[in-house]
Amino acid sequence: MNETATDLGFTSRFSDPQQLVPELGDVSAALFKISGNGTVPRRTVTLVHLRAGQLVENTYMTVMHTANARRAGVPEEKIAAVASWKDAPYFTPAERVALELAEAVLTPAGHGERVSDDLYTRAAKEYDATALATLAMAIGQVNFFIPLALIGKPLPGVSMADQWRTSTSE
Repeated sequence: MNETATDLGFTSRFSDPQQLVPELGDVSAALFKISGNGTVPRRTVTLVHLRAGQLVENTYMTVMHTANARRAGVPEEKIAAVASWKDAPYFTPAERVALELAEAVLTPAGHGERVSDDLYTRAAKEYDATALATLAMAIGQVNFFIPLALIGKPLPGVSMADQWRTSTSE
């Protein structure tokens, strides 16, 4: 039997953020509506979100977005290769440029722009203007939730209903 984080005595740091800040529900719904508008394949969005979780080294986000990728029908080989996508044969050119954009946005650049003109040009060849704006917002969507994941420390593999501490005293 696999023990969960709660079985092992772990708890998240926050009470339910949506209870603490009710406006979060509206913002979250809007972001999900944007990233799910159909201009970027759902599989690509889940790959970008999974890569973001890996880049910020957050197990909760990595586990959650791995599950989301499976539900979206992403093959296991592709899910397993997200961390090493650059040399993996499983990704389409559009997925590759989406992953590269996510890395550019989430990884500090040594010098110069994070998103170079060359990267933008390659992305614009794979995505029309609406899809590229949607992809940017899908990266923004995961970025919006990164502070909650890093600061609030939700538990990997635990349902949202059972996720947050029940105490509201902080």
